[in-house]
Parts: sequence; C-alpha cells; structure tokens
Amino acid sequence: MLGGDVVAVWEVALSDGVYRIEFAHGTTTGKRVVYVNGKEVVRKDWMFKLVGKETFMVGGASTKATINIEAISGFAYEYSLEVGGKSLQKFIDNRAKTTKTWLLSVDGEDCRVVLEKDTMDVWCNGQKMETTGEFVDDGTETHFSLGEHDCCIKASSGGKKKKNGIEHHLLMDGQNVSPQ
Repeated sequence: MLGGDVVAVWEVALSDGVYRIEFAHGTTTGKRVVYVNGKEVVRKDWMFKLVGKETFMVGGASTKATINIEAISGFAYEYSLEVGGKSLQKFIDNRAKTTKTWLLSVDGEDCRVVLEKDTMDVWCNGQKMETTGEFVDDGTETHFSLGEHDCCIKASSGGKKKKNGIEHHLLMDGQNVSPQ
C-alpha cells in the first residue's frame, strides 16, 4: 500500500481517534503523498519544488494539518507537522490541558473515552456520545452509557490548592476508572 518513499510518520490523538499520518517524499521523482490511517489523502506527482507545505484535513471534525518540508543541507530534508495551526508538540501539550482520556475494556472491547473539557463533549471510539449533565453539590456529573453500562464523568474542585484546578473522574457502574 505505502511506497518506499515514506520519510516521516506521526500519530495524532484527536477526540474521535488516534490518526497515523505518513508522508512519502520522492526527492528524485518530485512525488508527495500523504496517508492518514493508510488511506491516501494527498498525491502530487512531478513537483519540481521539493520544499514547501502540504495541507490536508484529519479526523471527523476536519482538523487542519500541514506538513512542512524544508531543506537542511544538500539533498537532506526536514519534515514537521502542524495540527490546528500549532506545531505537533504545542498541539499535544494543548490537548493535554483541554482533554482527558481513559482507556478501558468494556465487555471485552477496548474503549477510548475522551472528555473535551471546554465543551464537556464525550467521545468513545470515535463516536460522540449522548450525554446528560447535571450540577451536584461538589461539581458536575456528565452521564452516558457504554453498551449496558452506566457511566459518569464527575468534575469537582481539586480541593484547597487552587493550582489543582478541576479534577475529572470516570465512573463505570459506580467504579472509578484510571485515566490513560
């Protein structure tokens, strides 16, 4: 499926899943190909300019991603990925602040549950979940179901230390689930 010209591979975690981005750069043929999860999303053949950018969309929310191609010396090239207008590292750091992820097994199936803290949207294995939110004495609870299991994400103050901020805990059938 992928040619021998793959020069860079990145993994990008979005709310609806983890995406593998591969970039093939034929420096003798001028070819540029971008694959997302093994599917070709961009192909340009016979490009005379070997440096530049390739922009494409990733994920269900069509997040903008750009691969930057820069010459570093002679015929050596450096490849970097931007996601959502940020370098991959800044994007990852920002996602760590704005989302919380849990990996768990539900009835023998691996599940990846992601909470988007700014919207309180909940995703499971790429599907946005139907949720019901409610205010409780010590914060909020966001209820949803995974199969036959009742789930709840509890958001509460981190206690007396202000730097702790809001803590989020996933409960499935009343039992705490450890985050990723």
